[in-house]
Amino acid sequence: MEPVCDLANKQPCEGGTPALSQPEINRFLSELTGWQQQDQFISKTYPFKNYYQTIAFVNALAWMTHQADHHPDLIVTYNSCRVNYSTHAIGGLSENDFICAAKADALFKL
Repeated sequence: MEPVCDLANKQPCEGGTPALSQPEINRFLSELTGWQQQDQFISKTYPFKNYYQTIAFVNALAWMTHQADHHPDLIVTYNSCRVNYSTHAIGGLSENDFICAAKADALFKL
């Protein structure tokens, strides 16, 4: 199967777009590893060896999401970070959620 697009290298698009349809969501999810849809958001939990690594990831993610102006909800524990993306302004999922999810995966691989 040919990739839909290289999500991690895309720039988040402007707001004002309608929420994605379920077939569009499924197509974008197929491009990501480990992300799951739960209602109006997608989520993934990243495991770490210790708190220092967890917080280093959280700080890098905070910088990246600030640059994209698209901020996730985070649940941080000693050795994990759960990332939840949704586009609250449209009450659903947008391409931005998947772009930022791919960028989070790229950060995790560093």
